[in-house]
Amino acid sequence: MQHNFDEIIPRRGTNSYKWDSATTPGVLPMWVADMDFRTAPAVTEALKRRVEHGIFGYVRVPDAYYNATINWFKRRHDWRIEKEWIIYTSGVVPALSAIIKALTSPGDKVLVQTPVYNCFFSSIRNNGCEIVSNPLIYKNETYRIDFDDLEKKAADSKVKLLLLCNPHNPVGRVWNREELIRIGEICLRNHVTVVADEIHCELVFPEYTYTPFASISQEFLMNSVTCISPSKAFNLAGVQIANIVSADTYVRKKIDKAININEVCDVNPFGVEALIAAYNEGEEWLEELKRYLFDNYNYLRSFFAEHLPELPVTKLEGTYLVWVDCSALKRTSEDIVTSLLEQGKLWLNEGSMYGDTGEGFVHINIACPRQVLTEGLERFRQWKNGNY
Repeated sequence: MQHNFDEIIPRRGTNSYKWDSATTPGVLPMWVADMDFRTAPAVTEALKRRVEHGIFGYVRVPDAYYNATINWFKRRHDWRIEKEWIIYTSGVVPALSAIIKALTSPGDKVLVQTPVYNCFFSSIRNNGCEIVSNPLIYKNETYRIDFDDLEKKAADSKVKLLLLCNPHNPVGRVWNREELIRIGEICLRNHVTVVADEIHCELVFPEYTYTPFASISQEFLMNSVTCISPSKAFNLAGVQIANIVSADTYVRKKIDKAININEVCDVNPFGVEALIAAYNEGEEWLEELKRYLFDNYNYLRSFFAEHLPELPVTKLEGTYLVWVDCSALKRTSEDIVTSLLEQGKLWLNEGSMYGDTGEGFVHINIACPRQVLTEGLERFRQWKNGNY
């Protein structure tokens, strides 16, 4: 079945966070990490059936929910998850916050690999912990891990956790098995627990393979906690559903307690039905989506190479978020994004929101119909050339 990812779907009047919070008339938003595509038809049909039931009270999460999750990760990623390892919650960010609360005490330190997803910073600070950065090394339009620095910083006895982003937002790396093994060995040696945010795990492009960190070995499984959700791959952020996976009974009990303290222990019936439908019936749609996104990425690279060659595009291995080096413009990321919004009516994310090492970059969301992407890139080019 062919799905029409070229369809342009008006958002006005839908209270969309991505669109309606813009204050500039006519702005084209290509910023926050959700997609301008309808979700998989199987998900829509499942939600319609749930609406027709007409009763939207509290929900008991059924075995079908756990089975769908377990079967999906076994089938697609050869990761065997047990039902009792799964704790459901409303989203990956609440999950991260609860995990940090459960596994640290105020004053402890948490490692992050910057530039990195901005909510990592707030989740750490909100739990009274200190951020320790292991900056990624940028070279030849891609990033690699500074393992010497990671080893040094993990050796600090106050460092309790490493927040691992895989695939990595914003730099687009899909960490390979060898890199993950080196990370895991360093953390084991230094008694640092790995908290893996793997929300973008399904959005991996050809030639690259997502490896669940916890699937590599029994030691890594027991020294890690993993956060997963269908929200990025199936455009379901608004239904608010995610899972925490922890094989360690003691750790899981602590996280479950923190989930309840943070009051994010209940999920809504639509999230449950959406996950089941996505994981049981959405695979064909997802594979078509990935091909479309990869074509969008190649189109963007060609556009920049032809019209904006002084602004290198970072190699994108996974996610639908493109990281562009704008240091040649000699302006701050915030200034670039503000000017683009005000003059070019194009809304992007500034690189500095992902940490100091993101300064000079911008983030472009390519999960949109090609016509929208073309318009956005043309607005960028016109802005760069001073035509506004």
